[in-house]
Amino acid sequence: MAEVQNTDRTEQIEWMLAVRDQRDRASFARLFGFYAPRIKGMLMRSGVPAAAAEDIVQDVMLAVWHKAAQFDPARSQVSGWIYKIARNRQIDIARKAQRPLPEEIETQTRPEEDPGHLLAFEQEAGQLKEALSRLSPEQRDLIVRAYVGDLTHREIQTETGLPMGTIKSRIRLGLDRLRHELKDLRN
Repeated sequence: MAEVQNTDRTEQIEWMLAVRDQRDRASFARLFGFYAPRIKGMLMRSGVPAAAAEDIVQDVMLAVWHKAAQFDPARSQVSGWIYKIARNRQIDIARKAQRPLPEEIETQTRPEEDPGHLLAFEQEAGQLKEALSRLSPEQRDLIVRAYVGDLTHREIQTETGLPMGTIKSRIRLGLDRLRHELKDLRN
């Protein structure tokens, strides 16, 4: 019996060396035929479902083909080298399965619009437009640039050429007037 196992190991080493040194497809087919069912069995005994085990076997044997140049018979047996690849692949898959999935980004959806809120919003917007129209054109222009156009005072200065003090005072006076005219909306 010991001679049979020794013969098997010799054949496996010969197959592996032929794959490594000559990229021999027939030897790879023999390795595949010998190890694929054994790897699948090992994986299934450790709790991997059959379909997943088959996928892992395919990955492992593909790795054997691609990494054949790394095989060194002086450092390990063929079986140990291939089973190590299989075990590492199984661990990689288990770690990947345990990795938390990224959270879904919640998109803000608008709740059902309440007609009462829509009406109130439209009325407030109308009152704001009316109050803006009663401002001086200079105040209205600067307030619109600052709050609708989202410009800084410095950007407004660059666009208009007005002194910074003029810009700030016109915006401040315009906002004070708007607050006064729209004070009823806050209540």
